[in-house]
Amino acid sequence: MLINRFFLLLFGLTTMTAAAQEFKPFKVNLSTGYALPIGRGASGGLLLSVEPKYGLSDRIDLGLRYELGLIVKAYTLDNEQGSTELKGSNSFLITGNYLLSDTDFRPFIGSGVGVFNILSVNLSQNGGAVDGGVSGGTKLGAMVRAGIKARHFVLGAEYNLVPKTRGIVVGSSGANLNYESPNAYFSIKLGLDIGGGRL
Repeated sequence: MLINRFFLLLFGLTTMTAAAQEFKPFKVNLSTGYALPIGRGASGGLLLSVEPKYGLSDRIDLGLRYELGLIVKAYTLDNEQGSTELKGSNSFLITGNYLLSDTDFRPFIGSGVGVFNILSVNLSQNGGAVDGGVSGGTKLGAMVRAGIKARHFVLGAEYNLVPKTRGIVVGSSGANLNYESPNAYFSIKLGLDIGGGRL
């Protein structure tokens, strides 16, 4: 009887281990989409991202997202609205996804945290140049996402939470002007997971 229980337990552990390994853990997501920055006067542009991911299980992925976006940002100078020229920005985030089903049609949710590189911009007020513009920098930010994965195709929406850029710049008249520009943005992306899947 004891031997029977031992073999029954061994069979159960072997089955669980085999089930846990019925997927390929490594994959790379390539996506393109549309980025829409926050702020009145801002306009969206092209978005490209690469995200290697490693599956801790068939439902949980950890990844590293690199994203490049071309957008026109909004800003205010002493409450006067303006917008920058088309500029690129990029980010590096550690990400995590949780898939909500085991079928071929798999909704998912996820989040991430990392650094966003904000590029410098040239400003103007009433058509006049502002001395020096605003230099770029790096900001710590976060991201939340939700979407659908159908086999290897991925459709998702993300919101990137990045702190505003604030400062004081010198106007063409020599007066100090309060500067503020939102850095957060929404995105809609369509992508493809290369690799991964079930064995």
